[in-house]
Amino acid sequence: MSQNEATGANPPADHHPPVRISIVTPSYRRSAWLKLCIASVADQGGGVEHIVQDAGSDDGTLDWLPRDPRVKAFVEKDQGMYDGVNRGLRRAEGDILAYLNCDEQYLPSALLAVAGFFERHPKTDVLFGDVVMIDPEGRYLYHRKMQPPLKYHTWTCHLSTLSCAMFFRRRVVFDYGLLFDPRLRDVGDGEWMVRLLQRGVRMAAFGQCTSAFTCTGVNMSAGPNARREARELFQSAPLWARALKPLFVLQHRLRRLAGGMYSQPPFAYEVFTLANPDRRQRYEVTRPTFRAPA
Repeated sequence: MSQNEATGANPPADHHPPVRISIVTPSYRRSAWLKLCIASVADQGGGVEHIVQDAGSDDGTLDWLPRDPRVKAFVEKDQGMYDGVNRGLRRAEGDILAYLNCDEQYLPSALLAVAGFFERHPKTDVLFGDVVMIDPEGRYLYHRKMQPPLKYHTWTCHLSTLSCAMFFRRRVVFDYGLLFDPRLRDVGDGEWMVRLLQRGVRMAAFGQCTSAFTCTGVNMSAGPNARREARELFQSAPLWARALKPLFVLQHRLRRLAGGMYSQPPFAYEVFTLANPDRRQRYEVTRPTFRAPA
């Protein structure tokens, strides 16, 4: 507690209150994973609002979720995940917004560090953290370092960032009017990012891990609908950009190489697991790799 807080004195004129963060989690039939997700937000400290948008789960989620004091739970049918995210964002009160899926987690003190970055960089609208990819038991698989995405690579190839480590200012949604397209099921992140890049939204890379992504084996991006939506997004790009796709791939890889995205010293991380849902487990990574298992 600062001296001003202890004495009740007025803060100095240049004092800014802490940035409040709102996290939205779309939920449907993911009860066990949702408990871990909630725990990873709840231990971040004060000033964090966690909104869970459940589409009417029938797997036992509603036996406990409405009574969980750590979240603001809303149970209502939606048109899909991105519609659920939009509903949560419209309800959010924070200055910094993010969404975290049920099988994803924040690492310890990640949100405090993110809030500090935004306070130091008031012109930045979107921030990307790095991600640890883990298996269902919480064990390390590989990691992903992030750089701000490029428009035509995202438009014609794929989104190079992960939503679990993406944070954005309130003005992106409420001033710029950039919500997700609720008609999409699988490539909504990529389509949304193209619109942000078209608008010239200012982005930055954090350069440290903020999040963990659980590889559960349920990979919707490999399904037929995902392939159809990705094809439609590609077809919406200018003809010249589609023709230059190989060059955008090369540019992306060289940019990552030059930015040190393929190197990482040993590190450790802590996550909640299905075996230990009430306490983070620590994992030491002695041989980091950016390559996903075959």
